[in-house]
Amino acid sequence: MNNLLSIEQLTGDEIRNLLALGHRLKAERGRHECLPLKGQTWALIFSKSSTRTRVSFEVGISELGGRPMFLSVHDIQLGRGEPIKDTARVLGRMIHGAAIRTYGQQEVEEFASFSGIPTINALTDEEHPCQILADLLTIEEIYGPGSWKDMKIAFVGDGDNNMSRSWMWAAKRLGFTLAIGAPTNYLPLEDFRRHLDCENVIFTTDPVEAVKGASVINTDVWLSMGQESEGLSKEKHFYPYQVNRELLEHAASGHSVFHCLPAYRGKEITEDVLEHFAPVIFREAENRVHAQKAVLATLADARRG
Repeated sequence: MNNLLSIEQLTGDEIRNLLALGHRLKAERGRHECLPLKGQTWALIFSKSSTRTRVSFEVGISELGGRPMFLSVHDIQLGRGEPIKDTARVLGRMIHGAAIRTYGQQEVEEFASFSGIPTINALTDEEHPCQILADLLTIEEIYGPGSWKDMKIAFVGDGDNNMSRSWMWAAKRLGFTLAIGAPTNYLPLEDFRRHLDCENVIFTTDPVEAVKGASVINTDVWLSMGQESEGLSKEKHFYPYQVNRELLEHAASGHSVFHCLPAYRGKEITEDVLEHFAPVIFREAENRVHAQKAVLATLADARRG
């Protein structure tokens, strides 16, 4: 594992190893005997605004002994049209790794190819691998190690966004049952489904069917960054998929609700449901630090090797 570009590119063993390391690093927080990023500088190259991703990476890099360097595309030559491959070849000679939050998956792939340094997908329109690792870590904290393998997990809302796609690849790699509940026009296209080729991923337009018997119910904003202009024309399709108390009556007993945040109360999730599950949702946010520290440490070790 030399980069983290997508959940698709990971193996099941790599995911399990990252989760185990994430748990250990969380337990050892503040007293790490090994600092795998000591003396290193890691760049955070962001084309999209962020709260959790930026803070969790800056904290994680610092706690592993490294120095984070935040680079907005508005502050470097990428913002003036410099090709990604040129920026990558420059930074690859100066820094030790990079986490990139941008629009196109190809941008992260190209940076990794030309820079030659460990590269992390900190969110693209295609996938959000760091969030899924944090979510799986949270599931194990709540229900026990490897508990996801015997449960049904549901994702309701936009079934063809970066979160749902990363969940689908996680289900493919780890073998748990995943139900995607979304309007017809917001389910993955047949080409993607054939590429996924995973019988344990279920697609439905019925939100009740998606949530029925699920131990973990996920949702996300209906308008991802860059889709704001679609506004009501898109949102009107999703209100039947709102995570509310009525929908959760069909979930398994002892269920949890996850949200990657930011949340828009009254849209994809109701105020009362979000506040009821706030301890879970904000633990999920905190675990971004620990999951990403596991990724950073693993990539640093691989580079030294």
